Amino acid sequence: MAELLSVDLALERILSDKTRLPAEQVALDDALDRVLAEDITADISIPAFANSSMDGYAVRAADVQNASSSAPVSLRVVADIPAGTFPTIMLRQGEAARIMTGAPLPSGADAVVPVEHTDSVFSQDGMTPPPEQIQVFQALGSGDYVRPAGEDIEAGQRVLAAGTLLRAQEIGVLAALGRAVVPVIRRPRVAILSTGNELTEVGKPLQPGAIYDSNSHTLAGLVRTHGGEAIRIPRALDTQEDVRRRFQQALDAEPDIVISSAGVSVGAFDVVRTVLAELGQVDFWRINLRPGKPLAYGHLGGVPFFGLPGNPVSAMITFDVFVRPVMMALSGRPDSWTTIQVVAGHAFDSDGRRSYLRVKLQRENGLVIATTTGTQSSGALTSMVLADALLIIPEGVRRVEAGAVLEARLLRPIV
Repeated sequence: MAELLSVDLALERILSDKTRLPAEQVALDDALDRVLAEDITADISIPAFANSSMDGYAVRAADVQNASSSAPVSLRVVADIPAGTFPTIMLRQGEAARIMTGAPLPSGADAVVPVEHTDSVFSQDGMTPPPEQIQVFQALGSGDYVRPAGEDIEAGQRVLAAGTLLRAQEIGVLAALGRAVVPVIRRPRVAILSTGNELTEVGKPLQPGAIYDSNSHTLAGLVRTHGGEAIRIPRALDTQEDVRRRFQQALDAEPDIVISSAGVSVGAFDVVRTVLAELGQVDFWRINLRPGKPLAYGHLGGVPFFGLPGNPVSAMITFDVFVRPVMMALSGRPDSWTTIQVVAGHAFDSDGRRSYLRVKLQRENGLVIATTTGTQSSGALTSMVLADALLIIPEGVRRVEAGAVLEARLLRPIV
């Protein structure tokens, strides 16, 4: 029997020729969770002008440097500056201008006194005219309550680097810079199909001996989770003609990756293998992995192809171990694996392959304790629903005793 291929060597071979997809321009509101394709350099400063950080009065700091509650300074109000306007006046000695938060400072002003440190009262609607004179009860220094031009971003500054994953905060920065269109790396298009006479499309009546096709929906969800565009192809019957038709339909969708599930294990119908040999170059590997030992990998019509096992958990785990890294490489996204150290809450058995066991996690006395979700059957999809993480037992290890420290791949945040 052929020796099992290690997970690491298989992944190294798969990733050896993968390069980033080209860039595309998308509308700002469509750029969330996309990867920036180019550096973003600011065309403008933010703020573009010195502005008030408070509702109050723009003043010359020198005029109120000795002001206090016992010795207020009287200033003449010569202007009213709402936000969204630009003042044309020059503030002179002994003068002040009522100003709203975010409004530009007038020439001559270098500080703002908050309204609560004056004898003035701002109306709720902002429509009441400013008083002719105010009393200032607070001493100020130059720059107090003023946001200087370029405080956040200066024109010419590199604000975001290529490769940045765009979150809401990066979208906000791009909007503040006036970028209506953003250069991002194209999402990988992934065609997904399942094979098997026993499969029935979700929503249709289930005949005796048939099962619903859960894999294509599960895999499509994983593709979208990791930033790809999922293209579900109708299931293929176990005939060469139908498998050939569905694979060609997948290629016609112009994908960057093609995934099929089932038809790659020992004893499976060889129609899939026959068609793959016609349309591409595909190797059938036996991986030192549990669950998910059988894996087909190669190229279908020049497109990277993965033939995943048919058991639902095996399909999910082989996707996570092998397909997800390819999606990350193509899209330029940061690695989405999150692993932590956990303590085995009881003994775990393995068969010597690298095992990914479904576990629940619980914090106890500063440690994270891992316990099994129950059955580790590769057909028990609900075990993935129950799991907080995948406990990773290394190759060559057949038993892990309680208290052992291991790595675990998080499937959701720990409560």
